[in-house]
Amino acid sequence: MQALRGLAWLLVFQSIGELLARGLLLPFPGPVIGMMLLFIALRWRVVREPVEVCAGFLLSHLSLLFVPVGVGVMTHISLVSQYGLRMLAVIAASTLAGLLVTVMTLHWLQGGSKTTQEDSSDA
Repeated sequence: MQALRGLAWLLVFQSIGELLARGLLLPFPGPVIGMMLLFIALRWRVVREPVEVCAGFLLSHLSLLFVPVGVGVMTHISLVSQYGLRMLAVIAASTLAGLLVTVMTLHWLQGGSKTTQEDSSDA
């Protein structure tokens, strides 16, 4: 019963996020807004405990979520064999691009290079 309450809380916050995103024309997806609201609401025991039970249940059965992907790959194995190397190259390139953008963003947020930070601490 506790897990169902947790699932209900998850769905409530996702729905609220969707309503806010669509109603206020926000530039964020509804589930992201719902997740931020859930993060805030986890301070209260009435939300935290059922969500914790539900999360434990979902994590213990996480491997089941990969079954549809495996079936999809097996169903379209001819496409994978035909375009597999291209897909691998695109996945590798996009992963590298994401990592580089993350590194550059963190570098920019930290105020540039370390020498800049050292120079400002010497002053």
